[in-house]
Amino acid sequence: MKYITEINKTGKIAVDDNILVKDVLASAGSHILDGFKPLFSAEAVERLEKNGYVVAGKSNVGEFGLDLLGETSYYGATTENGNLVGAAASLVANGEVEASLSVDLNGAPRRGAAVCGVDFIKPTYSTVSRYGVIACACSGEQIGVTAKNAEKLAEILGVIAGHDSKDGTSDKAEKYDYSVNEDVKGKKICIIKELLDSASDGVKNAVNDYAEELKKQGATVESVSFALVSQAQTAWQILLAAETCNNVSKFDGVKYGYRTPTYKNIDDLYMNTRTEGMGFLAKATILYGSDVLSKGRYEICYDKAMRIRRVVTDEVKKLLASYDAILTPVASVSTFPEYDLKDSFGKVFGESLYTAIPSLTGMPAVVTKGVQLVADSFKESTLLSIAHSVEEAK
Repeated sequence: MKYITEINKTGKIAVDDNILVKDVLASAGSHILDGFKPLFSAEAVERLEKNGYVVAGKSNVGEFGLDLLGETSYYGATTENGNLVGAAASLVANGEVEASLSVDLNGAPRRGAAVCGVDFIKPTYSTVSRYGVIACACSGEQIGVTAKNAEKLAEILGVIAGHDSKDGTSDKAEKYDYSVNEDVKGKKICIIKELLDSASDGVKNAVNDYAEELKKQGATVESVSFALVSQAQTAWQILLAAETCNNVSKFDGVKYGYRTPTYKNIDDLYMNTRTEGMGFLAKATILYGSDVLSKGRYEICYDKAMRIRRVVTDEVKKLLASYDAILTPVASVSTFPEYDLKDSFGKVFGESLYTAIPSLTGMPAVVTKGVQLVADSFKESTLLSIAHSVEEAK
């Protein structure tokens, strides 16, 4: 399933089901939000509509956006040729929409773009309002854009980005101008050795081929070591789980969404509703989050993860003081066959190795031609220009 709800057959923009559209069902891929209809639209959606864009429908997502490629959705996975694909990326790749808005929480939209051969941008944290997002990990999640090329990414991102007083984390800049016209010649790009070495041969080839094209265009590409890759991965998974545990606690069957038909008291209502209304990965994430926030574990897990976030951010900024961008894999493999969802917690943790640094640091990332580019905060135009230059290469 790609569309959860089709809104307008002439629409050209898909909106993931964890982004609110007024009076349209919003489930975030979870049974526990069954029947929930928001009274307002997300700020990003309103900005698109005010600028003449029409929403085509709500695209399927994995439960709360926690998984690899939407496989944990209550409505079923989106697959092509036996492999998992992101619904939004598939809609764009097949020309059913021009672009899609997606919440990048744990890298699912980035993986989707890679496996479908389209582009995705996760902008700098705070540049696009999160007002109207069904929140999980507020300190790292960000609305991004999927499109067929960098020019379209720049166009749509330019519409939705800018300060929003309704979002307490929103950056103060009223507007951002994104360009695809920076010259790639003379730019310095690095490949993180630890990430490349851990990927499959097919992914390594894609990254190396991309690097060769950049060299042809006059860029310098070098391999570097970054010792904090695994620490960034672990820190982000701890923070994601802890924040998700807090944010989804409001889904209890009392005011809206699914309510269990079997309960004798309020404790039964909470427990049965959540047991019946949530899938394995969501429950596992909540339990892990509860553990890292518990007495005796808070300081050695959650507090330490916060400290690691600062260390990783500082070290990445030091690296980017010498380079314009980082070129890395976005996943360990180029295709994802369906699998037993009881293995989802481990699989998602494993793949987060490649997506954790932008999520943890809030830095922008672009996926294009199956690879990932990362730059310092507010350097989206650098990433878009690199992507555009390679896309335009003969």
